[in-house]
Order: sequence, then structure tokens, then C-alpha cells
Amino acid sequence: MRTKPSRRGEGFATLLMVAPATVLFAVMLVVPVGLAVYLSLTDWDGYSARPHVVGTANYAHLFGDPVMRHAATVTLLAAIVGTAGMNLLGLGFAVLVNGSSRANRFLRVVLFYPHVLSALVVGFLWSAILGTTGAVNSLVTAHGGDVLPFLSDPTWAVVTMIAVLIWAGFGVNVVLYLAGLQAVPASLVEAARIDGASRWQVFRHVTLPALGPVVTVNVVLSLVTLLKTYDLVVSLTAGGPAGQTQTVAYLILWNSFHDNRLGFGSAQSVVLMVVTAALALIVTRLRRRGEMAVYS
Repeated sequence: MRTKPSRRGEGFATLLMVAPATVLFAVMLVVPVGLAVYLSLTDWDGYSARPHVVGTANYAHLFGDPVMRHAATVTLLAAIVGTAGMNLLGLGFAVLVNGSSRANRFLRVVLFYPHVLSALVVGFLWSAILGTTGAVNSLVTAHGGDVLPFLSDPTWAVVTMIAVLIWAGFGVNVVLYLAGLQAVPASLVEAARIDGASRWQVFRHVTLPALGPVVTVNVVLSLVTLLKTYDLVVSLTAGGPAGQTQTVAYLILWNSFHDNRLGFGSAQSVVLMVVTAALALIVTRLRRRGEMAVYS
């Protein structure tokens, strides 16, 4: 008889502790997602008192829009190439600066610093460096060369944008890989060296498998971040030239607030959210299968 009130009291106390997080989760995520799904079924312009329901017309237009298809292609290209570049550079530099010397500590700060800057600032910075009248082209033309079309040629602009995305984001990967490297058991490394393994063999067969969970986290974080790229595009290329560097997130904001098509923008947001979640789940599952295959 005494245990029942105590269990009820514990349950009530648990509910009280969980309630703030639950309410915050609902207000910050569930409600906005539900509202976005509802608005995606309307033609709301952001001003009308009552949105007019149009069903799946926004989605039909979305999947048939060539501008959206191009933006999706650019976004996927930036996400795939950028994720690979961030992780390869992050792991490579993490191995190089994995030590306790002053030089390594200084290099860690330098490598992480680009991530501290706002993406808008990064875009304006590289635009001033690589733009038609930027620092690089000013030096080239001063020595009699032709202007390099870093941001004026469609292909060059996409490549430049992806390169800047990698430069701005790989510092986080360096930090996470450093944490993973420092968690690798030293006994395993010493045992492999005693057995005659080279540095590459130790890295390939001991260090890299131990970094499996860190690789999964880094890949998923990089992929999700790059799929939502918007602010750097605004300050670096403004979607140009001729809309060739527009990403899905950039189009969502443009359609929603510039063209006042919040219903269509909401449909784009819902599709981007679903694709991002699906890709994150697929990558996580594939990485876990790879980790299980290594340890089995």
C-alpha cells in the first residue's frame, strides 16, 4: 500500500521534469512542421487572412519546375562533394595536428577559425577575393592577364561555391576527428607496431575502424548542413550567374519572401525536410553496417 503512492509520486515527478522539454519540442518543431505542411497545401501569399487550399497543386508544380530541378542538382552536388571534401580534409588535418605541441595547438585554432565566422561574412570575404574586381583578378590583370571567371562563369561559380563551403566548414570535422583520435586506445596502436605494422597499416586497420562512429557523425552533420545551404550563397553569388548557383534553401526563401509565395515555399520546405531526413537515415544505416562488418 505504501509503494503505490510512491510510484505515483515518482511518475508525476518524471512528468514534471519531462514536461518543459516536451512543450519546447512541440512549440519549436512539431507546430512549425505541422504549419508548414498545412501551408504547403495552400496558395497563401503571407498577407491574406485566410489561405486558400489548393491541395497538392504546389507539389505538382514543384516537381515539374526546371528551376527547382536545377537547384536540387546543385544542392545535391554541393552536399555530396562538400561532405567528401570536409571529411577528407578534416581527417587529414586531424592526423597532422594530433599532438600536444604548441604548434599543433595553434594550428587547431587556425583550422577551426573559418567556422567561427558567419557564413554571410565568409561569402562577402571570398567575393572580395575572387570577384571580377576582387583581389585575385586585380593582381592578374595588373600583370597583363585575363580576368578569371571564378564567380561569373556558371561552372566556375558552382565549383567556387563548393570550395568555399568546404573551407568554411571542415574545421568542425577536424575537431571531432581529433576527439576520436585521442580516444583510440594506445595499447592497440602499440600492439600493432610491435607486430611490425607500418604507420599506414596502423592507421588503416586500427585507427580508422576505431573512428567509425565519429565518421558517421561527421558525415551526417556535414550532409545535413550542406543540404540547407543558403546564407553563403546570398553573400557569395546571390544565386548567380543567371541562377546557376541557386540552392533549394535559397529558392525557398526567395519564393516565400521575395515573390510572396509562402504556400509554394512551404511545399519546397517540406520536400527538403523529407529528403534530408531520408538521406541522413540512409547514410547512418550504411555507416553502421560498415562498422559492424569491420568488427565482425
